[in-house]
Amino acid sequence: MMPSPGPTRLTTLDDAATFADLMVRNREFLAPWEPARPDTYFTEQGQRAVVEAVLEQHAQGTCMPLTILDGAGEVVGRITLSGIVRGAFQSCSVGYWVSAHANGHGLATAAVGDAVRVAFDVLGLHRVQGETLLHNAASQRVLQRNGFVRIGTAPDYLQIAGRWQDHAIYQVVRPAASATH
Repeated sequence: MMPSPGPTRLTTLDDAATFADLMVRNREFLAPWEPARPDTYFTEQGQRAVVEAVLEQHAQGTCMPLTILDGAGEVVGRITLSGIVRGAFQSCSVGYWVSAHANGHGLATAAVGDAVRVAFDVLGLHRVQGETLLHNAASQRVLQRNGFVRIGTAPDYLQIAGRWQDHAIYQVVRPAASATH
């Protein structure tokens, strides 16, 4: 028996069509948690542009775009380590979404855990930050299950669903024993 695929893998241009399909099917489901998007965002061409942009940022070392897979290896979402800053900060932010049909099965939790592992063990970062809307209890649980601790609230932090909204800010810091000095 072959082992099941991991929860994430590096995003490729070949994912654009699948992401477009997922975005169309999940447009209403994701709308309360996402910025307002133009209709072109939900097309294969629009998703190709998104993937090209994050792959360019990846090549520059400022982003790690990952695709979330279910146990059968099917694409069910996206998770991105973005805003990677080196120097004394050694930090990034994590953002993610999982398709409605795959929601509630632990896939976001596994993907965030995998992304944190990548941030610490592959990228050598010290800290990962996650932000959620104040009323997004499910996403807060995902972060908490992965060792994130709430460190504050950012008023009017991001424009989500067409309006500036407050966000809870969480972080996880690399354990001291595995940190490089």
